[in-house]
Amino acid sequence: MRRAPRPAPAFDKRRRLINWHPARLVVIGFAVAIAIGTALLALPVSSEEGEPTSLLTAAFTATSAVCVTGLAVVDTAGHWSTFGEWVILGMIQLGGLGIMTFASLLGILVWRRLGLRSRMIAATETKAVGLGEVRSVVRGVVVTSLAFEAVTAVALTLRFALGYDEAWPRAAYLGVFHAVSAFNNAGFALWSDSLTQFATDPWICLPIAFAVIAGGLGFPVWIELRRHLGRSRKWSMHTRMTLWATVVLLVLGTVFVTANEWSNPATLGAYERPDRLLVGFFHSVMPRTAGFNAIDYGQVREGTLLGTEILMFIGGGAAGTAGGIKVTTFVLLLFVIWAEVRGEPEVEAFERRIGERAVRQALTVALLGVAAVVAGTLALLEVSDEPTRAVLFESVSAFATVGLSTGITAALPDSGQVVLIVLMFLGRLGPVTLVSALALRERPSLHRLPEGRPIIG
Repeated sequence: MRRAPRPAPAFDKRRRLINWHPARLVVIGFAVAIAIGTALLALPVSSEEGEPTSLLTAAFTATSAVCVTGLAVVDTAGHWSTFGEWVILGMIQLGGLGIMTFASLLGILVWRRLGLRSRMIAATETKAVGLGEVRSVVRGVVVTSLAFEAVTAVALTLRFALGYDEAWPRAAYLGVFHAVSAFNNAGFALWSDSLTQFATDPWICLPIAFAVIAGGLGFPVWIELRRHLGRSRKWSMHTRMTLWATVVLLVLGTVFVTANEWSNPATLGAYERPDRLLVGFFHSVMPRTAGFNAIDYGQVREGTLLGTEILMFIGGGAAGTAGGIKVTTFVLLLFVIWAEVRGEPEVEAFERRIGERAVRQALTVALLGVAAVVAGTLALLEVSDEPTRAVLFESVSAFATVGLSTGITAALPDSGQVVLIVLMFLGRLGPVTLVSALALRERPSLHRLPEGRPIIG
């Protein structure tokens, strides 16, 4: 007698709902955080005048804070009350910790999904942790973030109190706010002109710049530097690539911005020569995706705008608070071009062979990033009368979660601000969720089609 099939357990449906792809969960998590931030910022208590803030303005600010971008449609210091500023600060911290933790844990998950041979190679190369150390990874991200923020906050507090005669409570508040904003690459400032009034003060600019660099390197780099301090030969390819690319881009960016704006009376030309070097370095760091500015980007030369857009699009290190396509993606593509030009059969970098899948993922992230920026620029041109140079700068800044602006953000129509919201959300979560989806969907192929050779070029 045939036994009737047993009905599926009632909890199977719930299990399928819970067992979602990690990338989908993080997108939902960030969306919920933005929704909560929007609701809080829309309250009358969040505005300086005690009036409710429009949902669009609240949503734009919440998205910019959670996605650690820094673009704003209202003056942060003038529009928001102390409560509203604390809400923004909390969202910045939540967004920064969230993306670092998610990206780090995702690395573990992807590593565990690899085959045995690949896992052995990856473990030797990256000293990756296992799933049993998830708690230590989360704790490490939090401790590392708070440590850098605390050091920066102390330095800024002392400067505000001793150098600018701020009362100690106010100095501490300014120090903590800008330290958190800097390390998380958010770029929110409590002055209408951002940091322009402190452009020549190294005791303000340098701590903020170094906090931006530290947050942009990413937690995997910091944990490896701690494990192998002074033993660079044991650094993984990821750490070497991130550090070398960061140094090179900072040096080239400083030289480029300083030389290009040296004689511009509306920017660097207004300062003494030693101060021009400081401001030039500061504006080589900020496109690594923190939106602080000490000069008016509406007055910079065309070449400086283009160079800054390139730096913004590249961004900072992976699994950090920086945005953009990430320096590892950019450097990997440079090695791909170099290998192809030289006729090499395989791509090699830092005494390692780079796999084909990594190359495909880098190309996918870069080209989809270009597509997002182009689509955003075209959409903004359709709904506004702003010049192309300013609109392109705004689109790159939003997608790369930088926050720098030529000053057109508040002047954009509502539809234009919605476009920027979408770009910020895609730029913050798009690359990491895309790569995770590609990595976790890897399936062995049981057959191979005949090779085709289309004509290229």
